[in-house]
Amino acid sequence: MAEQKRDYYEVLGLQKGATEDEIKKAYRKLAKQYHPDLHPGDKDCEAKFKEVNEAAQVLGDPEKRAKYDQFGHAAFDPNAGFGGFDGSGSGFSGFGGFGDIFGDLGDIFGFGGFGGQSSRRNGPRRGENVHASVTISFEEAAFGCKKEVQVGRVEDCPDCKGSGCAPGTTAEVCSNCGGTGSVKTTQRTPFGMMQSSGPCPKCGGTGRIIHQPCSTCRGKGKVRRNRRISVNIPAGIDDGQTISVKGQGAAGEQGGPTGDLLVTVGVRPHESFERDGSSVLSSADITFAQAVLGAEVEVPTLDGKVKLTIPEGTQPGSVFRLRGKGIPFLRGGGRGDQYVTVNIAVPKNLSAAQKDALRAYSKAMNEPQEERAGLFGRKKK
Repeated sequence: MAEQKRDYYEVLGLQKGATEDEIKKAYRKLAKQYHPDLHPGDKDCEAKFKEVNEAAQVLGDPEKRAKYDQFGHAAFDPNAGFGGFDGSGSGFSGFGGFGDIFGDLGDIFGFGGFGGQSSRRNGPRRGENVHASVTISFEEAAFGCKKEVQVGRVEDCPDCKGSGCAPGTTAEVCSNCGGTGSVKTTQRTPFGMMQSSGPCPKCGGTGRIIHQPCSTCRGKGKVRRNRRISVNIPAGIDDGQTISVKGQGAAGEQGGPTGDLLVTVGVRPHESFERDGSSVLSSADITFAQAVLGAEVEVPTLDGKVKLTIPEGTQPGSVFRLRGKGIPFLRGGGRGDQYVTVNIAVPKNLSAAQKDALRAYSKAMNEPQEERAGLFGRKKK
């Protein structure tokens, strides 16, 4: 009876002033949620699906919606004198018909729309990607290297070549689905007959029936193997980056292409260098005299030790640039730079003569002549 029906706006979770786009969006969501193909044998979902369709048929048609907004469910009650609800769906023009809606549902769940063509379930499918990781040194990351990684992957059976059939035999095309792997079913809905498709129960969706399965793979056509694969690590790779090795992943299905091997690279820290993009950061200790008078010192780089000129009056924390001594660019030629931060090394355990010379220097520089004997010692002139 009309008084037992829920409000159509409530059914779709909408307010009374909802737009056509909002009604269409709500219908799509609920139709996917309660579609009988996703809940076989569930009478509650079937009833909700029918309720959603009925609400959408009314609210999706401007003329029917106007009547419903004015008279409620009574507008479609034959006993109320308004003409009744025919359930034909002919007035559902606000959504451009049901073909587009159920076509979208079919793309997502794999069933055909109203007379739509279902996709072949046994068509070629690309193999899955396989993941691995490798750890390399700072220098190997900078200049590139070759490493071997061990991976477990699915491959075509070597005995049956992926067919799943024992050597010398072939599979039979499934007579139930004609080799497509799917069968169509017809379901009555409030809007007429709707076709949907699902996996063929006879062949399990493969489109083939194997009478004599391969003993190695037991008819699956695939085996799992552990492989050691050589991987070229490009110069300039950074910690945490992933490189792709095409065609070294899992084998495809039904003649589909092989997946890729994805290798994530970890880089061990260096005792002397740090990395900032394509730049190398390092530090060098110099003496007080070298900082004051200037000097030429050796500093380590990725290419070995090089000479670095320290100008007179260099201050602690000064940074010097060594062009082209950084990390090679990952894409394209050239290299970054190395930046060397200099620190002033404070000497310890000076001799008496050295201390006297230092006091003489301090006096010549008009520096305060007060010094401490130690952390807790007395001050002395």
